[in-house]
Formats: sequence, C-alpha cells, structure tokens
Amino acid sequence: MQPILVTGAAGRVGAVGRSVVEELRGRGLPVRALVRRDDERAKALRATGAEVVVADLTRIGEVTKALSGCTRVYFGMGVSAQYLQAAVTTAAVARAAPGLEVLVNMSQLTVSELDLAEAGESRQHRQQWLVEQVLGWSGLPVVEVRPTVFLENPLFRVGLSSIARDGTIRLPLGRARTSPVAAADVAAVVAQVLAEPQPHLGRSYELTGPRSQDGDAVAAEVSAALGRPVGYTDVPLDEWIDRDLEPLGLPDHVFEHIATMARLHAENRYDRRADGVQLVTGRPATGVGDYVRRHADRIAGP
Repeated sequence: MQPILVTGAAGRVGAVGRSVVEELRGRGLPVRALVRRDDERAKALRATGAEVVVADLTRIGEVTKALSGCTRVYFGMGVSAQYLQAAVTTAAVARAAPGLEVLVNMSQLTVSELDLAEAGESRQHRQQWLVEQVLGWSGLPVVEVRPTVFLENPLFRVGLSSIARDGTIRLPLGRARTSPVAAADVAAVVAQVLAEPQPHLGRSYELTGPRSQDGDAVAAEVSAALGRPVGYTDVPLDEWIDRDLEPLGLPDHVFEHIATMARLHAENRYDRRADGVQLVTGRPATGVGDYVRRHADRIAGP
C-alpha cells in the first residue's frame, strides 16, 4: 500500500493531524506526515513509524514532492489567512496525481449553511466555504468532514478554564445551545475514512457531540463529572472578548475567527445535532462530561 499523506500533522488545537497519524500507524498503515518545521513534534511523529516530510502547503513544488506516491490524502490546516491558498494548492496537486483514491477535507459544520450571501461569518469560514466549492468542482474523490466547534477550541478552553478558579464556566452563550465535539472523535472519523475510503466517497459527515444544550446544562454535566458544584456564568459578548479572549494574544486572523464563533454561538448557530461520529466509527461521540472527566487535572485543577 502507498503511504497516506496527512497534512497538519503537528497541529496544535486538538492535534487532529497527529491523532490521525497515530490511529493509522496503530493499524499498521504507512503514513507520510507533513509538518511545517522539523521540531520535537516531528520527532514524536517519527517515533510512531511515520515518514515525516517538511513542506509549506502554499508552495506547489513542496506539496508535489510531499504527495508523490500517495493515493490517499487528508487536508487539515490550522486557522490561517493562507488557508485558501494552501487548500487549492493541495487540490491542484492532487488532481495531477495518478491513482488518487480519496481526499479527506477538514471543514466546519456551519460552512454548510453558507452561500453567496454574507451571513456574518468570519474570513476563515468564508475561506472554508470556498474550499468546499473548489473541491466540488474538481472532480476529485472527496469526503467532507464538518465538525462543530472543538472542545479544545480556545472558545471552550477559556470557558472551562474558570472552573479551577471559581467553579464556573464563563461563556457568552446567552440561552443558546451548543454541541461541541472532541478532537479525538474527529480524528477517529478521518482515520477510518482514510483506512477504508470506498464506502465514504462523495459523502459529507457532520460531527457534533452527543447533545446540544445550553450553558446551564453544560455546567450540570460538568458538575456531575467532577463530583462538585460547577455553575454557568453568561458573559456579555463584548466583555468576554475583551476580558477572556484578548489576553490570549492570538494572531488577528485567528482572533477574528474565534470572536465570530462566539457571536454565532450567541445567535444559536451551533444548536446542531448529528450522528456522524457514530455512523463512521460505530461508537457514540464523547460528551462534555466524559471529556472533562478524562482531562480533570488540566481543566479543574487540584
């Protein structure tokens, strides 16, 4: 079997690419892990038995070398102003590659709601929508993966971080509902499609957590998981952006995307429920409570 190309293999938020590499290697499948720089994360990928290549996804020559000999490709990239260029470059190279069996594209669930009209989305959302259009025109054997917000996203990472400080979850949800998904579940879906692509070709999978619920319900689930009271504090959006998000010092493009996601949450755009995780992996999606229980030391403190 030819190697499976996994881009974004050293990514940070949720580390989906790294988890995909680990899952595929656990199945004994050959993997070529594409990273932006050769550092400790690249070293850890080599330890799994993966071949590691260093490349810039916006440089067509480097992508061509990285994809050479690969018949299955996963495209995933962190939030970036260069996202569209990187995705189209990868698609162009993939179209010229002989024998391509599947290209799995990491998108986002709310992108399925977009069209030519402006809907208050972020520049990142619009880039992801454009990528889906290009892939639809390309004739490539594409599988779209559309997770809702990751539990590891800065939105929820910051919101859950206040548990250790004052026993509350601080989020600007109002009375809206949300259904965050664990990155490990998303990686499991991607790995399964890459391992056995034929049943999934041409399909789109929406991935959410097992429930869509408001802030109070999320807090109740977390409280039960930790065995101690946890409340929900509804924070006005502008205050949350200034006090909770701004101190993270995110790049402008990333900051605008996360702030937009927070606003779309308040507008109830993330009140979605889908069975993509169960459908592809055969197991239910991880709930907020289970996620917090697994990461209690990091989230809830001593």
